Amino acid sequence: MRLPALLILAAGVLWGQGIASRGVKPQAKPRASGIPWHAKFTNVAKEAGLRQVLHYGGEEKSDYVIETSSGGVAIFDYDNDGLQDIFLIVGSKISNPPPDAVSRLYRNLGGLKFEDVTKKAGLWREPGWAQGAAIGDYNNDGCIDLFVTYWGDNALYRNNCDGTFTDVAAQAGLLPNPRPKRPRWGAGATFVDIDRDGFLDLYVSNYIDFDLENTPKPGENPNCNWKGVPVSCGPRGLKTARHWLYRNLGDGTFEDISEKAGIAKYDKSFGMTATAFDIDEDGWQDIYNACDSTPSLMFRNNGDLTFTEEAIERGIALNDDGMEQAGMGLGIGDVNLDGRLDIFKTHFADDTHVLYVNDGKGMFRDITLKAGIGVETRRVGWGTGIYDFDHDGLPDIFIGTGCVYPETEAALPAYPYKTRPMLFRNLGDARFEWLEEEAGPAMLEKHSVRGAAFGDLDNDGDIDIVLWNRNEPPSLLRNDLAAEGRNWVQLQLVGTKSNRAAIGARIVLEYGGKRQAKAVLSQASFYSANDLRVHFGLGHAAKARATVHWPSGLTEVFEIESVNTLHTLREGAGRPPAR
Repeated sequence: MRLPALLILAAGVLWGQGIASRGVKPQAKPRASGIPWHAKFTNVAKEAGLRQVLHYGGEEKSDYVIETSSGGVAIFDYDNDGLQDIFLIVGSKISNPPPDAVSRLYRNLGGLKFEDVTKKAGLWREPGWAQGAAIGDYNNDGCIDLFVTYWGDNALYRNNCDGTFTDVAAQAGLLPNPRPKRPRWGAGATFVDIDRDGFLDLYVSNYIDFDLENTPKPGENPNCNWKGVPVSCGPRGLKTARHWLYRNLGDGTFEDISEKAGIAKYDKSFGMTATAFDIDEDGWQDIYNACDSTPSLMFRNNGDLTFTEEAIERGIALNDDGMEQAGMGLGIGDVNLDGRLDIFKTHFADDTHVLYVNDGKGMFRDITLKAGIGVETRRVGWGTGIYDFDHDGLPDIFIGTGCVYPETEAALPAYPYKTRPMLFRNLGDARFEWLEEEAGPAMLEKHSVRGAAFGDLDNDGDIDIVLWNRNEPPSLLRNDLAAEGRNWVQLQLVGTKSNRAAIGARIVLEYGGKRQAKAVLSQASFYSANDLRVHFGLGHAAKARATVHWPSGLTEVFEIESVNTLHTLREGAGRPPAR
């Protein structure tokens, strides 16, 4: 995948722009496999009741980067009724913010019908620049809590277990004291148990040390142009930000340990989506932070409340050419069925999204071109996920796309503002095939997507998708899967010694001669949170065995004797693995 360094450099400086890109042309699209595809996606958002416009910045143009890149989605069961609910980030506008520009919580009524319960749930907040969402049960009371990042004060919404939430960020110690001169730009965030004490700690990345008053206007310098068209400046040319780590003290409060943990000194990056899992399989939860136009960060957990940054050494800071990319979204899954968690990362236009495969010790190899992912490079990629959408036992890759700049399409028609999503079906051996109309009518719709979240919203056993569309209502992609004889299983993990929501658990499922790893994640995709129930397609396998590596360090084996159903796996109820 290596390109001559001078050609890459020339592509990067030809026009001058604020976002990293390599000027990569798409690889040739292989001949279609002809294998039938059984999962069809249909956008049913309007019928489902998801009609609120997701306001974010100007509709015709954006003067500032704060208006362009945001929009998380969270799928989680906030009221413990067995139905997954939807939380959607809503932003603001520089002037005259609409009074309804408020993030929304939709309660799942069943039958893919949703009710806006934002006010009833206590989540109504004045219009502001909300960014992303992370979920977890930080106080282990059995109810999922919600953390929302902002350009401004972040919010920790404690779930009161009665259908309501209370923002406790201030009393929990998660707001800056003393107040900074200008707002922090909270971006990606993830709950993670860094010390295996059973309480979820919190990592918060920051995007830009942003100064609205002194930021240049479009066209004022080379970082404020894209292909010769004046656009909002950044992130290059603006000031990088630092990141934060808070330790949960177990009494509802958090302690800022960013300095002691070795996190604070990494202040030369534009942090975006964050996620946490045991990357090197040493029993301790690590943190991975996709970064825009700077090297991405991987903080290896040393097991003593300190971290060592090792992304470059492990092969997940840059692409295979050693170049920075516009790291935006993260998909975590096992694309080659070796029982190891791989990483898929989305990027800007004229670049490839990147697939890194894991050798099991946290060392990664870029296989993007070999996998067939580089067949389209003009669409900007955002939210993404690795899920088995057609239940053939092979996890596929979905990407939400959309250009950053609404004002450039007239001058650059080859780079439209609204674009189609992309679906890559797994053919086996980590080889992928790009599907379009075969995957249903929703795959032909054009939006400017940011966040995407994945989950079984109608409890029919297949994975549906919620897309965050900038300055439009969201999309709800119902998966109509007609694959007779193909099975599935969903696993709900409950921690006892580990955190109650089992955030960070790694599951290796054996089925039909295959082995596939998945993880319970607080945040992934782009600034989003997926259904915490772990989903596997099984092909024709009628039983399975799950080995669960709990965040506490315990490993257990559970026999799955029935399929096409949800199983609850409780920590301590399994059996020890064979030696």
